[in-house]
Amino acid sequence: MTAISKKISLSNSESVILLTEKNSNFDNYRLSKTELNFIKNEINVKNKLRVCINQFNRYVFIQVIDYKKEKTQTLESLRNDANKMHSLIVDYKIENIFVVDLSGKTSEALAFTEGLALSNYQFLKYKKDKKEACHSLKSIFIISENITKKEVEELNIVVNATFIARTLVNEPANFLTATQLSKEFQKLGKEAGFRVEVFNKAKIKALKMGGLLAVNLGSIDPPTFTIMEYKPKNAKNKQPIILIGKGVVYDTGGLSLKPTPNSMDLMKSDMAGAAAVGGALYAIAKAKLPVHVIGLVPATDNRPGGNAYAPGDVITMYNGLTVEMVNADAEGRMILADALAYAQSYNPLLVIDLATLTGSAIAAIGSAAIAAMGTADEKTKDELKQAGANVFERLAEMPFWDDYDEQIKSEIADMKNLGGPYAGSITAGKFLARYVNYPWMHFDIAGPSFLTTKDSYRLKGGTGVGVRLLFDFIKTR
Repeated sequence: MTAISKKISLSNSESVILLTEKNSNFDNYRLSKTELNFIKNEINVKNKLRVCINQFNRYVFIQVIDYKKEKTQTLESLRNDANKMHSLIVDYKIENIFVVDLSGKTSEALAFTEGLALSNYQFLKYKKDKKEACHSLKSIFIISENITKKEVEELNIVVNATFIARTLVNEPANFLTATQLSKEFQKLGKEAGFRVEVFNKAKIKALKMGGLLAVNLGSIDPPTFTIMEYKPKNAKNKQPIILIGKGVVYDTGGLSLKPTPNSMDLMKSDMAGAAAVGGALYAIAKAKLPVHVIGLVPATDNRPGGNAYAPGDVITMYNGLTVEMVNADAEGRMILADALAYAQSYNPLLVIDLATLTGSAIAAIGSAAIAAMGTADEKTKDELKQAGANVFERLAEMPFWDDYDEQIKSEIADMKNLGGPYAGSITAGKFLARYVNYPWMHFDIAGPSFLTTKDSYRLKGGTGVGVRLLFDFIKTR
């Protein structure tokens, strides 16, 4: 993990990033007259935002803030600038870097540091030569008059929580079974201070969670249902906020087998919603936010073996509704439905589910945003959209008209688990809506949860999307 700390002073031998506006003064940073003239020419004449000075015993980097029309765009621009700076830091094998805030802009300096830290993530667990592959950067120090120690500690927590979610998504299915996923959540609970209870297969059967049990029929590994609860004594909400994450640890498509390549190959990431919920609970508890939050994760793999459920089967769900299963690859909504119905027992203030639910979400908006829909009031939706903009995990709200309900009608059951050929992300949301009687939002994170090529500080592989958004939303609320 990259450690982020607040410092007061800077030695003459430490490499430094001067975060600045165009007309800042660099006289106090041991730069020669020639170097100062070079910097001024690069910034003011050539309009460069990034300058590097090699002083042999240290590097001095200059990063000029590029202000945009919207502040959230400025912050995202700085995270991306930090990612470019990170490449130089690693190339030059720098171990410790000092970010000196000359701008006096707290949120800008924190965003830049966040981008730098998030860029330093690596998943090296299965590499033989870990030391050789490991990034040189070990510590980031912030020197700022305005940034508080608490803000730095919170930034550390959120970055580490995002790393936790990324690592869970990057783990292969031959390690991260449903049982192992629940064990990972138990470890997080012990470290961060929240309660974890895991329902085994016998308990799930006793509760008659038909959706989760049906998806699990083709697997030799048992399902789990994990409940994570953080309830501080000073919680400001009498009713809990509930986060639900889809925990399909591997998805073959079941008997509706996915064609491969480029479909099944990445399906270890089908539990990214579960990872986001675990990471968010970790961050909320570690930061000791005064909010009662519960996380629910139904988990299994989806395989075509054993007594796998088949298209045409009718499944009785946890709340008694029946589902005609017409496609085994629409399994995420089956396990989420049981969790959403179970959440009713808590009388929640708000429920948010996160799931890599549909390819339709990717087709509609790509990896640039999260497809969002639900029944929450407009104020809550606006707060969630603002949180998404703040961390640049943006929400694209989809229409949620009653017309779409027609597509999931079944002639032999209460509903079927797949709609028509169009608006698949919306009809999936409409399926889930049958299991809620409370304010609810559904986030389809299929696009941004796992990337096949690097996208700035999001990197290749698991991105940890959802963790920062949920933390920002719950902290603000």
